[in-house]
Amino acid sequence: MANSLAVKFNEEIAPALQKKFGYKSSMQVPKIEKIVLNMGVGDAVSNSKNLDEAVEELTLISGQKPLVTKAKKSIANFRLREGMAIGAKVTLRGDRMYDFLYKLINVSLPRVRDFRGVSPRSFDGRGNYTLGIKEQLIFPEIDFDKVHRTRGLDVVIVTTANTDEEAHELLAELGMPFTK
Repeated sequence: MANSLAVKFNEEIAPALQKKFGYKSSMQVPKIEKIVLNMGVGDAVSNSKNLDEAVEELTLISGQKPLVTKAKKSIANFRLREGMAIGAKVTLRGDRMYDFLYKLINVSLPRVRDFRGVSPRSFDGRGNYTLGIKEQLIFPEIDFDKVHRTRGLDVVIVTTANTDEEAHELLAELGMPFTK
């Protein structure tokens, strides 16, 4: 079963973007390359159970097993040594990526309290968009009763767009609720 967002992209959005920006080839149309979910678990230094919980939650949210990220440098003030596990990340591509994006836009973001839309300023200048989520409870897969502490996560949407304008247009067409 093809994802509705992927189908919508191929049938409606891509031709519309091609027309709007005047691309000669359909290969020039910006696409979403991957979505990276990253959860930094700084308190894993003192308690490694916290990391296991974070890994479990990311697995539920993304539908695939996260990679445990390790510290690159030792920082004495944070009681951190090089090579200690301090986070988890997942890279989604293909159908899983579209499934996650669809779920994020239509299910999770509307569950945020006082939600007015996401900032249109979070582009990095090369057409990638970063969204910080303050708590993992907005995802329907997370069972509220099993959560010991709220954790935030970063969602980075990597596109093939060359400019922020193109990427903004792409995400807006996919239904990303930007604030006006």
